[in-house]
Amino acid sequence: MIRVYVDMSADLFHYGHIEFVRQARALGDYLLVGVHSDEVLIEHKRKPILTMDERVASVAGCRYVDEVLPDAPWVTDREWIEKHSIDLVAHGSDYSQEALNSTHSAPIEMGIFRTVAYTPGISTTEIIRRCVAAKRARR
Repeated sequence: MIRVYVDMSADLFHYGHIEFVRQARALGDYLLVGVHSDEVLIEHKRKPILTMDERVASVAGCRYVDEVLPDAPWVTDREWIEKHSIDLVAHGSDYSQEALNSTHSAPIEMGIFRTVAYTPGISTTEIIRRCVAAKRARR
């Protein structure tokens, strides 16, 4: 059995996230999804809109996901990989090679890293932008 791991914020879980986990799941037999904590996201991205429990529940409800790991680290290191018996690590193609080298150097060096295609036209940032624009348009 091939255990595939991905990490994500999973904020405002949308069809781009679903396509991402679908593609990752196709790389193996069992999909583990690490969901980053609020603190990690505030440090590296922005404050999430949904709580950790809401984000974990959204991911857990996706049919392609076998297991959710809350409080996933920003950097996927060898210790995390070994702790969860991970055979393959995947990430979206939206990250630069420089960014991947800083967050996923261990799985890259171990030869167990793959990228999956990013779904264009949808993102949490885009959804937030649309909500703000809709609110402004009502004024």
